[in-house]
Amino acid sequence: MRTAQTVEYDGVDGVTLVADEWNRGAADAAGHPTIVLLHGGGQNRHSWHRTGQILADRGYHVVALDTRGHGDSDRAPHADYAIEKLTADALAVIDAIGRPVALIGASMGGLTGILVAAQAGPQRVTKLVLVDVVPRYEKDGSARIRDFMASHLDGFDSLEQAADAVASYLPHRRKPRSPEGLKKNLRRRDGRWYWHWDPALMTKPDDDPALRTEKIEAAAIGLQIPILLIRGKLSDVVSPDGVADFLSKVPGARLVELSGAGHTAAGDDNDAFSAAVVEFVSGP
Repeated sequence: MRTAQTVEYDGVDGVTLVADEWNRGAADAAGHPTIVLLHGGGQNRHSWHRTGQILADRGYHVVALDTRGHGDSDRAPHADYAIEKLTADALAVIDAIGRPVALIGASMGGLTGILVAAQAGPQRVTKLVLVDVVPRYEKDGSARIRDFMASHLDGFDSLEQAADAVASYLPHRRKPRSPEGLKKNLRRRDGRWYWHWDPALMTKPDDDPALRTEKIEAAAIGLQIPILLIRGKLSDVVSPDGVADFLSKVPGARLVELSGAGHTAAGDDNDAFSAAVVEFVSGP
């Protein structure tokens, strides 16, 4: 089993980005791209651990990044978490890697990945996996995510209380026997457990969502690389209509649906998710 190393990359505005990285510097005789994993809002690089390990054990160079304001990466100066800034950070990481990459992005990370792929060009970003996200996602589902994040800004008394909150938010997912795994997503401070992301994510001024959607959709339509959309069939963020609309506008994209998964597809059914990812990145 290949072991991940914790490394740092320079983002923009002096922000340091932390990543888990497998097989750094390893020669890749097969010519496979580096795999860069971009998590969703309120998550961190540990969301990708099992999939990252599976890809690494197949010989891929893998980078699972903590987005600015998440996990161990720096919080943004002036709470600048605009998607354009997340895109600039990811492009800086790709520049530092210095070889072609395939991007896998969940939710916020997927929208970022679309803009990164459009700006980087097909020689630098060769494939894109969108994990339960399309430019025209369901606003009610997105609002439920924000409501969950906003409802626990004051932290939790215990890991068990945090686990109960997650179980209520994700009723389709089996609750772990032990809440210890949540320590990767929480930090203890002043006797309470807090999510390990910047609360300013919830309070920063909003941009124009309609203009943002148009910009991301136009970027997706213009992509000339293989694209895989992985949807959780239980998702309330990406609807069947949203999938049909995306595939009609980006006809070269492929679709895989996971029957037992929701919006957090990689964590809901990691075996099926990882199998779909491995097949896609290993193919032509």
